[in-house]
Amino acid sequence: MALPMHPSLAVHPGDWLKSEVVDPHGVSINRLAASFRVTRQTLSNLFNGHTALSAEMAIPFEKAFGIKADTLMRMQMTFDMAKARARAGDIIVDEVLPAA
Repeated sequence: MALPMHPSLAVHPGDWLKSEVVDPHGVSINRLAASFRVTRQTLSNLFNGHTALSAEMAIPFEKAFGIKADTLMRMQMTFDMAKARARAGDIIVDEVLPAA
């Protein structure tokens, strides 16, 4: 049984990648974008938490920095679930009755 994680501990993978991986390596966003063959805006949106990390974006980080894409995708899923659970009280579900 997995232990529940407090939503405040969920970190957007983009924020984590920028502060814990990209910045310590001294790589500029422009240089990284060119290396990944994406726009600077694409990385900026990810690093600022405006877009989710996709599998297609996790793989370049794995190739460039050695961080498993699977781990990064689990970070994204954990972040998404924490956001959804924070709004769980607003999610209304009608009763589902078994078929007759």
